[in-house]
Amino acid sequence: MDLARGLDREADLYLAEGRIVGIGTAPGAARFEADHQIEGKGLLLCPGLFDLAARVREPGNAYRANLASELRAAVAGGVTAIVCPPDTDPPLDEPGLIEMLRDRARQQSLARLYPLGALTVGLAGTGLVEMVELADAGCIGFSQANEPIADTEILLRAMQYAKTFDFAVWLHPQDPHLGRGGVAHRGAVATRLGLPGIPVVAETVAVNTIVELVRTTGCRVHLCRLSSAEGIDRLRRARSEGLPITADVAVHHLHLTDVDIGFFDPLLRVQPPFRSQRDRDAIRAALADGTIDAICSDHTPVDDDSKLQPFGEAEPGATALELLLPLTLKWAGEARIAVAQALDRVTSKAAAIAGVEFAGLAVGAPADLCLVDPGQPWVVDDRSLASQGRNTPYHGRELVARAVLTLIEGRIVHDARPR
Repeated sequence: MDLARGLDREADLYLAEGRIVGIGTAPGAARFEADHQIEGKGLLLCPGLFDLAARVREPGNAYRANLASELRAAVAGGVTAIVCPPDTDPPLDEPGLIEMLRDRARQQSLARLYPLGALTVGLAGTGLVEMVELADAGCIGFSQANEPIADTEILLRAMQYAKTFDFAVWLHPQDPHLGRGGVAHRGAVATRLGLPGIPVVAETVAVNTIVELVRTTGCRVHLCRLSSAEGIDRLRRARSEGLPITADVAVHHLHLTDVDIGFFDPLLRVQPPFRSQRDRDAIRAALADGTIDAICSDHTPVDDDSKLQPFGEAEPGATALELLLPLTLKWAGEARIAVAQALDRVTSKAAAIAGVEFAGLAVGAPADLCLVDPGQPWVVDDRSLASQGRNTPYHGRELVARAVLTLIEGRIVHDARPR
């Protein structure tokens, strides 16, 4: 199943030397003899998922997670490519760090890794990095992750620099001053619980600023993790002008709202915070109509000591690489969106944002594939997840759909088929 290629039918797929060599009919005039056959009847085959935000916690922070564990988590979730934000320790602001991370990822022979470079030195929001050098080292774009740039002049200069070389800038739209110290969506729930809130205006002010700077510079910008109806409204207006802005949403925000934090569960503390049901419904609608381009996991493994604190003191973030697929299909079912259209938001649309060539299910394309059992129920158990991070708000909940087989260049890198 591949919406970008118009494929939504039952057919045999033929692989050789790590690539797709035939769809429906065997390649060449001679009889094709397979060394290995995989039975997929009743299952769904799609391109491997492309995740626009997954933290691997390296370099640094190995006590929270490591490259090996998180790349295993990726393929266990049917994800064959991830974009890594630059908020590592130290941040990804030097070519040597980028090259080291990419080399170590290649040695794992699991999911492909595409790093984002830091937009400013040390993510401090002051001096600009040497973008050209970082791009030469393998960066696909530049970001502050969740760190703010308080000085708008610095952001303007960064976007001018990026425009000169047609680099993309990835920005999390949240004003650093509005809602400072907040831990939850500012509304009735936060007030009742006595939690300091982050207002929606913190997002809209930031989106308005970014839009004006895009209008001034012409820089390509990707908005990371929109969370509010008003923020989406600003994006929709900017898109109607033809401004080069794309956007994604974290998969948890398609389902959870501020009401879900009612028992002070620190596993539900994320950034941006879960907002109202109205905001959640607006996100779903914007994703369905294409205003929001893609879904990401926003995978953020956090160690137990940092997460299992009182809600206001817990570190934000949720582990989600292995939940991206079932939660995306859950949204599709509830929103009555075609499965192929939903998967497009986590495959070809996501790859296009990253600027990565994505051939999908096409003859000659790399055989980066995911075989899905769309009807398999399973209970999320944080201790059985491949990720080193156990911080999922879905622990103990039942989901439907799971990746049962993941291939990268025709190699089986994850196999959960019944024996």
